[in-house]
Formats: sequence, C-alpha cells, structure tokens
Amino acid sequence: MTRLEYKVHELTVGQLAQRSGVAVSALHFYESKGLISSRRTAGNQRRYSRDTLRRVSFIKISQRVGIPLKEIKEALATLPEERTPTVEDWARLSKGWRAHLDQRIRQLERLRDDLTDCIGCGCLSLKTCALANPYDRLGDEGPGPRRLMVEPARDTAAGTAAGTVAGTAAGTDAKAAPDRGPRVPDGQAQPCAGEAPAGC
Repeated sequence: MTRLEYKVHELTVGQLAQRSGVAVSALHFYESKGLISSRRTAGNQRRYSRDTLRRVSFIKISQRVGIPLKEIKEALATLPEERTPTVEDWARLSKGWRAHLDQRIRQLERLRDDLTDCIGCGCLSLKTCALANPYDRLGDEGPGPRRLMVEPARDTAAGTAAGTVAGTAAGTDAKAAPDRGPRVPDGQAQPCAGEAPAGC
C-alpha cells in the first residue's frame, strides 16, 4: 500500500519513491539536476516537502511522452520555490506549454497515420513516392522526412507571452501544417508517374 497519511507534510526519500513510483536513484538524479529540492535534517537525511510528489509526477509523465529533461526543468523553473505552487502557478505553466504539447501531439498523429504513405524522406521506395515526392523534390526543403515533420512550437517550455495563442492551435492546424503534397487514399495502390525514377 502506498497511501500516505494526510498529516504527513515532509517525506523521506523512501516515502517519496514509494508513493511516486520513481526509484530512489532517479530522485537523487532529479535533485542533482535541480528538478526537485530537499532540506537536510540534523542527521544529514533528506526531507522533501509533500508537494514534491506533484513535481515528480510531472517529470515522470513528461519523460514518458518523450520530453527532454532540459525542457522539463525550464517549465518547472516557472514555479515558486519558496512555497507550495498554487492552481494559478500550475495553470501558468500549462499555458506556456500548450503549444509545445500540441506540436508533439500532431507529430505523433502523423507518425501513426502516415507511415504507410510517402513520408518525404527521399527513399523513393514506395509507389506513392512518385506522386508525393517525384525526383525527391521535397529534399529541396531540407533534411528528414518532410511530410511527417511538424513546424516547431512558438512557445518555450518556460512559458512566454506567446502562449496566449496556443488556445487556438487546434483550430488552425490545417493552416499551420506545411504543404505535404497529394495524399493517396488508403487501400489504393497508385502507379508510378510516367517520369518516375527507376527506384520507384
């Protein structure tokens, strides 16, 4: 059982690890990187304020979806250190991260939905490549799978005034997304174009 008594206001590293589901070694690592903090007792033992559980949970879930620790740290830096963060503090962090998370969601959706289609990587190995990326013309735009890539979010993880535009991100995806060329309907094999490269 991992339930903590409601009267407990400070946690040992063992209690924090048990309730958060994060290994003690990982908690020490987070502390060494400035993601969480503790005080020392007279016996030189660590004690964490109870609200550290929320910070650790935020770190754990953020890492699970692939967000780097550097960006997580920048986000956590917007929270007050001298007191327990309030709802308003967490709302400000969330607002600053919204556009960033929306970008990741769109990227994952494209990876899920478009991997069986031409992704604009230059391989020219699928029949659809001849239509969507003839002669690897998308390579002129830059490196990588051009039809999978999502434009970077404008906001930083720490949160800026630009975060106010994030609320409309969902409604403007179609405008923000780069032109990815013609799509081929699912289940239909398109023949190569007449001037397609031999590699098609």
